[in-house]
Formats: sequence, structure tokens, C-alpha cells
Amino acid sequence: MNATSSSKPVSLEQDARLLGELLALMSREQAHLLKADVDAIEAVIEEKSLLLQRLNLAARARYDALSVNGFEASEAGMDAWVQQQAKPSISQAWAKFQKALNEAKEMNRLNGVLIAKHFNRNQELLNHLQGNSSKDSVYGRDGQAKSQTLTRSGLIV
Repeated sequence: MNATSSSKPVSLEQDARLLGELLALMSREQAHLLKADVDAIEAVIEEKSLLLQRLNLAARARYDALSVNGFEASEAGMDAWVQQQAKPSISQAWAKFQKALNEAKEMNRLNGVLIAKHFNRNQELLNHLQGNSSKDSVYGRDGQAKSQTLTRSGLIV
């Protein structure tokens, strides 16, 4: 591995800035999901796609710089580079970046749960409109699922 006198500087400033933008965008996405604002969600999805492309390019540039400097072009290589620098500011920046990355992953998971809930609710409504309601989708006064029996007229009893 080369010393810090490298021909291409390794930096995660751009990655960190873009990740901050992604977190803010995902927060907006979550707010729109909670309100079921479909138009706003579509706009955020387009913006998020472009931002993820920029984040991917920044990560590739960081990996290229790591490789040029004799480190593995991966997060493990970044860990090794950070260790070799032995500077608290770099270690703190990398730890902060990793924490923000975990926050983004969790927010993405939560947004996925919200999307799944909207999808399931819409599917249930479509099934109901098409007369394909499942027996578990109708509840009695006590909150328990009512058993349904179709009569010849197609009414639920």
C-alpha cells in the first residue's frame, strides 16, 4: 500500500454531501407517502433516481482513487485507507458517513413498507370493486373476521 503521498486524492466529501441530499429527499418521499400524494411521489422518485446515479459516480471515483493509491476498491479498502491516515478528522468523517448510510438504508426500508401498505390497500380495493373480496377482508362489530358465504345472488351473508 502506498503512503499518503498519492497521485490521486481519496475523498468522501462529495459522497457525504450527496448522501445528505439523499436523506433529505427520502424524508420528503416519506412525507408524501404518508399523505398518499402520488404526483409528489412520482417527482421525488425521478429526482431520487438522478441523485442515486450521482452518488454511484462519486463512489466509483472514490474507489478509483483508492485503487490508484494501492487499496482495494471497496468499503473495506476505504476502511484500510482511513486507518492508514491515522487522522481523527478522517476517521470521524468516515464514521459519520457510515452512520448516514445506515440511516438511508433504514429510511429506504421504511419507505418500502409504506409503499407496500399502499399497494396492498389498493389491491384490496380493486379486488372488492371486482367482486373478488377475500373472506378475511370483512370484519364484524367485535373486530373479528366474519365468515362469508356467497349465495346464488352473489351477496355476502
